[in-house]
Amino acid sequence: MTETLPDLLLIGCGKMGGAMLSGWLERGLSRAIVVEPHAPAAADFAHRATIIPDATAIPADFAPGAVVFAIKPQEAPATLPAYARFTAGGALFVSIMAGRSVASMRAALGEDAALVRAMPNTPAAVRQGFTAAYAAPGVTAAQKSLADALLQAVGEVAWVEDEDQINPVTAVSGGGPAYVFLLAEVMEKAAIEQGLPPDMARRMARATVAGSGALLAASTQDAAELRRAVTSPKGTTERALAVLMDPQAWPAAMSKAIQAATDRARELAG
Repeated sequence: MTETLPDLLLIGCGKMGGAMLSGWLERGLSRAIVVEPHAPAAADFAHRATIIPDATAIPADFAPGAVVFAIKPQEAPATLPAYARFTAGGALFVSIMAGRSVASMRAALGEDAALVRAMPNTPAAVRQGFTAAYAAPGVTAAQKSLADALLQAVGEVAWVEDEDQINPVTAVSGGGPAYVFLLAEVMEKAAIEQGLPPDMARRMARATVAGSGALLAASTQDAAELRRAVTSPKGTTERALAVLMDPQAWPAAMSKAIQAATDRARELAG
């Protein structure tokens, strides 16, 4: 798919910002200015984008179609006001900051700011991300389409109608890769406990998690159906699942974990 992407201003070029910028450049982004005070973080893009240390170095005649905030939410109060001047020019603001509400960002950018809140996840680095997004009132159809094109550059996109839904999205898909990596970690440890060599345990756990994810992605079957297909009656997997699926085991732990992360996202929103 070929997109025509307008000039873009990226604030922050850490792992997520860098992954998204790479995807945009692959889609044909012609001009990008990246505000990144730590120059080494953006070194890979030095020949494809203009890297500057702060907002004061943005050329006076630069009129971005989109301004993307890929910074830590705690940095927002001190960072956002410097970009309020682009509100009058009709720029679309896209935030991937966890917990920062539309209201808090409009307080810094102006009440007329066209805002999209988005929550991508780290598989964006391999173009396998999942992003949920919310378009605030006042965002035009064309601006929403632009945001969709930007977010699709790193994976699948879904839109929510209620801003608060971004908070459980943050808990499930935003933090989800960490939960999957933890699964690989504990499987590796358990394999070593059962006497397998550490190198083999590591390879086996990683390949099993990665391969199962690929199978799930390729299948039209529900995850529960795929699980049942692996589970032979009275077999070893059934015995293991009896432990994991005990109401006080995985089901309760995952529910509590998602609730805790959702609560924290709401706390950050203030």
